[in-house]
Amino acid sequence: MTRVLVVDDSRIDRDMVGALLQAQANADVVTASNGLEALQRMEAELPDLVLTDLQMPEMDGLALVDAIRERHPTVPVVLMTAHGSEEIAVEALRRGAASYVPKRKVAEDLVPTAKHVLSITRARREEARVLACLKESEHVFVLDNDPAYFPALIALCREQLQRRGLTDDTGLMQVSMALDEALANALHHGNLEVSSTLREKGLDVYFEEVEKRRTRDPYRDRRIFFTARVAADEACYVIRDEGKGFDPSTIPDPTDPANLEKASGRGLLLIRTFMDEISFRDGGREIVMVKRRGAEADSQASTP
Repeated sequence: MTRVLVVDDSRIDRDMVGALLQAQANADVVTASNGLEALQRMEAELPDLVLTDLQMPEMDGLALVDAIRERHPTVPVVLMTAHGSEEIAVEALRRGAASYVPKRKVAEDLVPTAKHVLSITRARREEARVLACLKESEHVFVLDNDPAYFPALIALCREQLQRRGLTDDTGLMQVSMALDEALANALHHGNLEVSSTLREKGLDVYFEEVEKRRTRDPYRDRRIFFTARVAADEACYVIRDEGKGFDPSTIPDPTDPANLEKASGRGLLLIRTFMDEISFRDGGREIVMVKRRGAEADSQASTP
């Protein structure tokens, strides 16, 4: 049975809303008269949904939305708004409330809105359960020499990591940076064979050469092959280009003070720093990068 927590300082309104939910949604209804009491009840047992008034003593609906988002982010909140509280309701929606129902339309709109929010929340929870059973997923892409693909591709990889809980926010940023550098290397230095030393003449000169070669033979028909394999404990990314390859050992060490100002090697430094393991294959035409589940991800996942 669906458990709904109704929060309102008016006993009449609590009883009316509770009766609607019991009669039309067969819900198990519990009530609280303000935000503090609501949080106490949630500590004892989490509801499937919270319906809250905005203007209450002790702790109002806006503060309750903040507290629920911080402590119980999987529990959706629906606001019951009275005339004159529209601005507060908009702010509460910005802060994480799922929806709202004007009090003057509670009889018509409350139950349909609650059912709609619950259906979306249940779908998300079922998705999480299914993902917990997923042992490994693999996506393979074949890209033209167009950097416009890169942001969407990296966003997809970031979403996969986030949904599997493999790393924290900092790790997501680092993997994104490493993938961006590796894809740019595959395009610029691999398929288009543009030397990073050209950057010394200015970025305008460098990217002008990149654009020229994208439309010229033999560069324009080359492709970038991208494979992302995500398992429970690690993600593996393989990027391969169709260029002539290179010897990674010939790249100057960018951490050497003598080389810090040079353009060459900066991308590789970021990749080595942000990924747990990297290797090159096929004469430098293919890079394999591994990001393993870190302790910080487990800590973030266990934070209440």
